[in-house]
Amino acid sequence: MSADITNPAEFLPAGAAGFVDHVGIAVTDMDEALVLYRDLLGLELERLETVPQENVQVAFLKLDRQGAAGHIELLAPLSDEGAIAGFISRKGPGLHHVAVAAKDIEIMLERCRQAGVRLIDETPRTGAGGKQIAFLHPKSGGGVLIEICTGGSDR
Repeated sequence: MSADITNPAEFLPAGAAGFVDHVGIAVTDMDEALVLYRDLLGLELERLETVPQENVQVAFLKLDRQGAAGHIELLAPLSDEGAIAGFISRKGPGLHHVAVAAKDIEIMLERCRQAGVRLIDETPRTGAGGKQIAFLHPKSGGGVLIEICTGGSDR
């Protein structure tokens, strides 16, 4: 017999928001990627921005036209320097990370740290859209780079 969950938020771990915020995809050419995701697949471009500290151009495409279902984040390097350029150089374009939303990123990082999860970022830093972000090492994520994010345009 399953429990009657009338308030799913009360069952979330401390600091968790309970949804995937976005899926990050590394691309070599933003214009070409937008032709596919926006023009051919019909995803609405919410915003395009440059994140100088990461040396990347970022496009956020809505996964739901009512704005309630997260985003695809396209990441195109601005030069041969930076994490995204390095990723594409090593692995080619493709899935880069999955971002999980946090109500309190510090609590989530501490819970991961105590559980022995390897952190790339010991403390949050500012990412696209002004969100606070921190990454967990793929070796602790079953081969998946996981971003925890909060702030900015959270739901």
